Amino acid sequence: MSELTLKPDGFEDAFIGTMSRCGQPTVLIYDYDKAVELLITRDGMSYEEAEEYMEFNVIGAWVGAGTPGFLRRCTLEEAEDKE
Repeated sequence: MSELTLKPDGFEDAFIGTMSRCGQPTVLIYDYDKAVELLITRDGMSYEEAEEYMEFNVIGAWVGAGTPGFLRRCTLEEAEDKE
């Protein structure tokens, strides 16, 4: 794994693995729903507050090529509908 791979503080329990793509550094991947759940249980946020925090402060924070990813589980059809 590259030294560029970054770990978001406080989301260790949401870690699910790594992701590799051709010509790109390997990055850490976290479960989005588990991360939201952590914010609710650990930090006392409502579901809406936790989602807003995730979107603005976590998903919206590009910190370079090692920026971790957050996976939202869905079916292929659901993913295609979001395109």
